[in-house]
Amino acid sequence: MIRVTSGAYADRLISNLGTITARQARYQAQISTGQRVTLPEDDPGAVRRTLDLEGERGRVGQYGRNVTRLKETATTTNMVMRSLSKMATRAGELAVKSNSIRSADDLKAYAAEVTQMIHQAVSSVNTNLRGDSVMAGTRNGQPAYTLTLGTDGRVQSVTYNGNQDIPSLDIAEGQELSASVVGSNPTGSGAAGLIEDPRSGADLFNHLIQFQDQLLAGTGAAVTTTTAVGLQADADNLLRHIAANGVVQGRLEAASATVSDRLLSLEGQISGETDVDLAKALVRLNETQVSYQAALQTGGKILSMSLMDYLR
Repeated sequence: MIRVTSGAYADRLISNLGTITARQARYQAQISTGQRVTLPEDDPGAVRRTLDLEGERGRVGQYGRNVTRLKETATTTNMVMRSLSKMATRAGELAVKSNSIRSADDLKAYAAEVTQMIHQAVSSVNTNLRGDSVMAGTRNGQPAYTLTLGTDGRVQSVTYNGNQDIPSLDIAEGQELSASVVGSNPTGSGAAGLIEDPRSGADLFNHLIQFQDQLLAGTGAAVTTTTAVGLQADADNLLRHIAANGVVQGRLEAASATVSDRLLSLEGQISGETDVDLAKALVRLNETQVSYQAALQTGGKILSMSLMDYLR
């Protein structure tokens, strides 16, 4: 038989009480924070899986922010396109009407409207978003277009200051998308130009300037056979861009929904790895509290006994 001294029993009791106390503290912390894992040693496997999931959540969150920014760009460029489309349609109407006008004053009135139209169009294409010019390609730290006036107030030229590169952002793993358009692309390759592109015959500003000059020169009859054709090409080009913009916005809506669903799924997975089961934690806390009380009561009885208790 192994003899256990009262001193050894007291040491063992104190050690056991310390273990139970630490367990109580852990369950109380889990209940108060709602977290089952707060330190790596609590569950190394869960910590590793959580870190992987949080890394993916960070990447997906960035995709979401990219989608939001692209949606802002797509919405802004769509507004510009629709504004320009209305102007091109109005210019085409004026081109048809001017063919039958012989009054110099009426032609000058039309010319003044066209001049004002050019000013409005330049203002539209120089729209900024978050400090960047939306129509200047990647050279977006300056206005996309510069307007030059003559001494008589007529528009002499509109010059493109951007380039033909369009910025893009990742919207998913291995998927990039751009919601921007370039204002002018005279190269005949690459991104289609909104204002100028020889592939579609578009050259909106030059066509409007030509129209303005013809009206001021009193040659309204020449408009139908020259400028009107160009203005129609401009209108058609703008409609194609509006349609393409709609496709981009559709893709962005789908990407946004995918990101939201994935983030929700990741939140659930992370929660499953780290969050505490409150009901189980409460039961375990109650069990440790009962164990603690029982240990105190049992230990107190045993430690209070002496040899005389056995000799009676």
